[in-house]
Amino acid sequence: MEAHPQIGQFVKVLRGKDEESFAVIVAIVDDRFVMIADGNKRRFDQPKKKNVLHLELQSAISPEVSSSMLETGRVTNAKLRYVIQKFALAKGE
Repeated sequence: MEAHPQIGQFVKVLRGKDEESFAVIVAIVDDRFVMIADGNKRRFDQPKKKNVLHLELQSAISPEVSSSMLETGRVTNAKLRYVIQKFALAKGE
């Protein structure tokens, strides 16, 4: 079964210069591409367009990010940094 990426979902970057780092999906472009941001090098205002094949979708979805995106259409970089840090700690990375 192929999982569909969702806004607020955590991903692990498998390709590119951000390889091995975590990010959050902030937009879905189409079937193949999503926009990711980490609030640090990749700010919300300049998300990175990534091929879904180059990402490892994590099972976790950040409720803070998804609700913020639903309510205001955006999320702060501080919130992105916070949820990613929390997620990485929980995973033991």
